[in-house]
Amino acid sequence: MMRKQRIVVKIGSSSLTNENDGLSESKLNEHVDAIAKIKKLGNEVVLISSGAVAAGFKRLGYPIRPVTIAGKQSAAAVGQSLLMQSYGESFSRYGIVTAQMLLTRNNFKNRDQYRNIYQTLTELLQRSVLPIINENDSVSIDELTFGDNDMLSALVSGIISADFLIMLTDTNGLYNKDPRTHSDAKKYDYLNEINEQLLEQAKESGSAVGTGGMRSKLEAAHTALSVGVKCFIGKGFGPNKLLDVLKGEGDGTYIGAPTSFWVKNNKQWLALHSSISGIIIIDDGAEEALLNMGRSLLPAGIISIEGSFNSGDVVEIRNQKGKQIARGEVNFSASELEKIKGLPSKKAKNITNRSVTEVIHRDHMIIQTLF
Repeated sequence: MMRKQRIVVKIGSSSLTNENDGLSESKLNEHVDAIAKIKKLGNEVVLISSGAVAAGFKRLGYPIRPVTIAGKQSAAAVGQSLLMQSYGESFSRYGIVTAQMLLTRNNFKNRDQYRNIYQTLTELLQRSVLPIINENDSVSIDELTFGDNDMLSALVSGIISADFLIMLTDTNGLYNKDPRTHSDAKKYDYLNEINEQLLEQAKESGSAVGTGGMRSKLEAAHTALSVGVKCFIGKGFGPNKLLDVLKGEGDGTYIGAPTSFWVKNNKQWLALHSSISGIIIIDDGAEEALLNMGRSLLPAGIISIEGSFNSGDVVEIRNQKGKQIARGEVNFSASELEKIKGLPSKKAKNITNRSVTEVIHRDHMIIQTLF
């Protein structure tokens, strides 16, 4: 008997559309059948689904999928409700209640909204509701997009501490070459990690109805792995396709070894979403303490400060060679740190007249490996 898991399923445009680039009800129903099957086994599921533009563009009178930003956003505005209606009706066959969430990159950057995403998803899952998430295409701009929802699926996987991220696409996994043009292309059945060489090999050459491409899926998998979520990239057919993936029999590439670690949400936010307000340069002793001894940053290890920031802002921590080694929430303003940098904690405490001695506490710091 399989262990019950928290699973994020990502379905891209190419896995939802017909030959005319419109929404395929038969494909949608097949995905619903597969999700219902693994949910019936007790698994918690969050669905990340594209398809709003495909569902809406014909209702606006476009003969083909629009290519302008205004056209796509208008089609998404019309199509999102149609997409959710189709999902709602299809899932109702199994007595599954669905909920809609539309997100942009800014929702993750704002810390309060980030917490609200977590709280809402947690409550929905506890009540056996199936959250269906899409990027808010009707208001997003290029700088805020997630790449056909690939990165969005990775970030959602992290925020809910998912066990598994399944990215369904129209290609059966990752290859060392493009299998459409190279007959000797070798498929990767399993990858322990996503390294820089693989990211360079990947090409943004997805299907005509998908904007993600394989590189964005690799980058999403890399992000998911960094916060403790293993992944699958591939395709499948029929109501058992997701069950096959969970059994290790999926038609694609499995990425990441089973792991027992997750990165806490506050550190995920620091690593993946926070904006940097300044820089703190530290000496070799402080670098050793942070990287290898699990210590907090104290005034004595600070050499210099760059930028203007306030207490509670996020700053970079760099070594004497200028390499970024960490980032974290600072307990002092830049002007306060100028007065106490390089000083022992007791002397610094007397100058600031503050009870806190750590410049950045270990619990509010993330080491460079995550970003």
